[in-house]
Amino acid sequence: MPNTIRLTGKENFFDEGQVIVTKTNPLGVITYANKTFLEVSEFREKDVLGKPHNMIRHPDMPHSMFRKMWNRLTSGKEMFAYVINRTRLGNHYWVFAHVTPSFDTDQRIVGFHSNRRVPERSVLTGAIMPLYQTLNELERQAPDPESGIKAAEDYLREMLQKKGVGYDQFIFSL
Repeated sequence: MPNTIRLTGKENFFDEGQVIVTKTNPLGVITYANKTFLEVSEFREKDVLGKPHNMIRHPDMPHSMFRKMWNRLTSGKEMFAYVINRTRLGNHYWVFAHVTPSFDTDQRIVGFHSNRRVPERSVLTGAIMPLYQTLNELERQAPDPESGIKAAEDYLREMLQKKGVGYDQFIFSL
């Protein structure tokens, strides 16, 4: 999906009983997408299989959060995160994602598995959206992308230290 897709500002929703599921190879290329993913993201299966998962990346999702996720996953750890994605038609949708590495019998990472559920709206509006807005501002104000991501990472680390919690504790406290 080209980065030039026109965003509509329209939000897509899915039911609380539904779970969005995708699987990727170690490089983040989609190898499986369930029906709910296809419906919410407005894609057909043939349009996503074999494509990079970041094809649904929304520009309002902080790069620093994706770096945090990728670092955790490639080190063999799971990650829970609130994520805003964009659809094929330029709409968006929010999820509470649980992403895990998949291992072979020798404990090598052979891919990633993501289950996404409907997020609590009050958590999004009360904590996540303001946090992501701050992280995005820090990233965009920097002279280059790398220093912007670093500034956002530093902000998040300092915020968590002030609260006296780690990232996982923070996410589950919301």
